[in-house]
Amino acid sequence: MPRRKQVYKITYPNGKIYVGMDLTGSPLYLGSPSAGATIAADLDLDPNRLELTLRKEVLWESETEPDSVVRAKEMELIRETGANNPAIGYNLIPKWRPPPN
Repeated sequence: MPRRKQVYKITYPNGKIYVGMDLTGSPLYLGSPSAGATIAADLDLDPNRLELTLRKEVLWESETEPDSVVRAKEMELIRETGANNPAIGYNLIPKWRPPPN
């Protein structure tokens, strides 16, 4: 059975997003954003009582495209959704560059 490769968007309770990819086809994979400490601080998580609801939305998927296409699609969708804009999301790559005035 072919792997279902995906690019997905995670929406956190504060409305900010993270766009990631899954090359394994695991429906429960939620990524590993490198901004984990920032996310925890933004959400003001209580370390003694962790309750967190996330939403995972598949933005794109394929069973046939090579991994390189999935990686390129992830970068495209990070830019398209603005997930690398610190006001909107948690992606650190590609680096956010505000539009020129």
